[in-house]
Amino acid sequence: MDASNAADARQGHPISAEAWEGHEMRDALAAREISAVYKLLRREGISQRQIAAMTGQSQSEVSEILKGRQVMAYDVLVRIADGLGVPRGYMGLAYDEATAIKVVGAADDQQAEEDESVKRRNFLAHAAQVTMGAAVFGSSPSAWASSPARTPAPGRIGMTDVRQVEAATRALRALDYQYGGGFCRDAVVAQLSWGQQMLESSATEVVKSRLYVALADLHSLAGWTSFDTGLVDSARGHFANALDLAKQGENHPLVANVLYRMGRVYLHQDAPNDALKLFQLGQIAAQESGSELAVAILCANEAWAYAMMENDEQAMKLLGRSKDEFARADLANAESWARFFNETDVYAMIGTVHTVLAQKVDVAHTTYAIPALTRAIDSYGDDMARSKTFNLSALATNHLLDGDIDQGARVGRAALDSADGLKSARIRDRMRPMRDEAERRRNNGDARDLADRINAFYAA
Repeated sequence: MDASNAADARQGHPISAEAWEGHEMRDALAAREISAVYKLLRREGISQRQIAAMTGQSQSEVSEILKGRQVMAYDVLVRIADGLGVPRGYMGLAYDEATAIKVVGAADDQQAEEDESVKRRNFLAHAAQVTMGAAVFGSSPSAWASSPARTPAPGRIGMTDVRQVEAATRALRALDYQYGGGFCRDAVVAQLSWGQQMLESSATEVVKSRLYVALADLHSLAGWTSFDTGLVDSARGHFANALDLAKQGENHPLVANVLYRMGRVYLHQDAPNDALKLFQLGQIAAQESGSELAVAILCANEAWAYAMMENDEQAMKLLGRSKDEFARADLANAESWARFFNETDVYAMIGTVHTVLAQKVDVAHTTYAIPALTRAIDSYGDDMARSKTFNLSALATNHLLDGDIDQGARVGRAALDSADGLKSARIRDRMRPMRDEAERRRNNGDARDLADRINAFYAA
C-alpha cells in the first residue's frame, strides 16, 4: 500500500458495524458480490481510494470490481472482509475463531510481513530437523501454531475412535479429488479440530501411535486443500504439523508424502530449487521406509523440478527411475495417502514433465507428452475431475506447441468444460500455458476463440 493510501485509510470514513446489517448489503455479502458491496459503500460516501486503502488493493483493482469484475479467490475475499471489517460469517468465510487459531495457527495476514523466501527457508529447516534430526538448513521456528485453551477432550479413546478419523479423512480426500479443495477445506479443518482433541485423551501406546499417523494424514489433507484454495501460509502450517505427527508415529512413508506435497506448493510458485530440496529430503524418508511407491512419487516430482530448471538430462533420468520403482511397488497394500499414484498418474507425470520440457527446452518433447497425457485422460473417471482438467489443459498446450491448432482448441474447450464447478484456485494457474499459447496464435480463428473463452473463464 502506498503512503497516500495509508494516510487516507487513517483519516478516512470509518465503516460502522451497522453498515453491514442492511438487507441489500447482507444479500450482496452472502452472494460474495463484491462489486455490489463496493457500490453500496460508495453510496455511503466511502471513496474508491478509501476502499483500496482498507483492502490493500490498488485503485485500479477497485475500479475494475466496481465495473463488474468478480472476485473469486478465497484469500482475496478474506482480505477484503477483514480490511473492511465485515464479519467473515456474513460472506460464508468463517469457522469458529478458537478452531482457526488452534488448527491453522496465526492468520495468514499476520505472516504476510515475512518474505516468502524466509518462509520457505524456515519450513525447509523444520523439514530437515524432522527428516534428519539436525539443523542442516539453519534453525527451525520453535512452534508452528499457538495453543489457546481447548474444550475438554474425551477421557479415553480406543482404536475405533482412530478409525473414525481415518474414515473421515478418506471421505474428505475423495471430495477434494472430485470437486477441489474449496469444496471441502472447511470440513477438513472442522474434522481436524475434533481429532486433535484426542491427543489429550488417555490411550494405549498402540492407539496413540496410530492416532499420530491419522492426524498427520488429516493435517496433510488440510494443507493440500488450503494450497488448492490459494492459502499458502495455512498450507505450510498444516504440513509442518503433519511432519511432526508423522515423525511421532514413526511413519516414514507419510513423512515422505508430506514433503512431496509441500514441494508441489513451491513448484506451483515457480520455485523449483526450493521444491527440489524438499523432494530430496522426502526421498531420504522414502528410502528409509522401504516403500517403492513413495520413492516413485518423489522421483517423478524431482523430475518435474529439474524440467522447470531446464535440466532435461536429470529430468529424464529421474522419470526413468520413477517408472522402475513403480513397477516394483506393492500397490495392493499402499497407504491411502499414496494410493492416488497409480498407472494413470505415472502417465500423467510423464506427460507433465515432457510438457514443461517442450515449453522450456525443445518442442520435440510434445512427441512424448501427447500420448502419455492422452492415456492418462482416457483413464480418469469422474472421481478425479481436477486431475483430468489439469491434464486436458497440458494436452491442449502440447497440440498448440506442435502446430495442431484445431486439435489444441478442441482439447482446450474440453478442459474448460471439465473445470466447470470445480473449487480449485490452481486450475487458473495451470491453464496459463494453454492461454499463453492460444494468445500467441490469435491470428488463427480457433486459437482466438480458445483464448477468448479462457479469458472469460478467468473473468468469471
